[in-house]
Amino acid sequence: MPGKAIKAAARGGRPSRADALRLRERILDAATEMFLAEGYGSTSIEALAKRAGISKRTFYDRFDDKAVLFAAVVHRIIERIRPPPEVPLLEGATLPDVLRRLALLILRAALAPQALALHRLVNAESARFPELVQAVASDGSTHEAHSLIGGLLAREFPGLTLAAESREFTAAQFIFMVVTVPQRRAIGYGTPMSPSELDAWAGKVVDLFLNGYRGFSS
Repeated sequence: MPGKAIKAAARGGRPSRADALRLRERILDAATEMFLAEGYGSTSIEALAKRAGISKRTFYDRFDDKAVLFAAVVHRIIERIRPPPEVPLLEGATLPDVLRRLALLILRAALAPQALALHRLVNAESARFPELVQAVASDGSTHEAHSLIGGLLAREFPGLTLAAESREFTAAQFIFMVVTVPQRRAIGYGTPMSPSELDAWAGKVVDLFLNGYRGFSS
């Protein structure tokens, strides 16, 4: 049987699932490197196929176009920087403890090198290529974070009967408050924050957010 499989592969037979997954990862590795280093517009399918050691036909057998490939790259980056499943997101003695842990996890993800490089890329090229913003927005991780935070607030503040849209808005503001300044400083608008500064920042954001949320009404 192994001999038959080798002969089939030599004749160009259908690759095994493991081989197909390895090939996909090789394409995504090459695409990630080229997109983040050279930009979306400057990365051609021809150059990408050459970097990955494949033909253009092999590329198009797996991805419809460059936009679909970029969306796959975005998804893989986000999956790699998000907290692993075993991290206890909602455990803590108090609501501030839980939100502070969430804030630090969000910061760790947003300030990861590939996340920063992706942020720079989307900011620089989204005017010419709106599909970049769509790829990031459609990944689903942002909505997942909003739902997590909104559900936590609804549970902890049952007296505030906010509509779903208001909870979504409030959760989005929390993430903006946590990420925006540290991320801007990390990409060159000032000096990047040290770990101790980020820790203090998370605590201050949580305090300000909760004080505002208690007075918020739809």
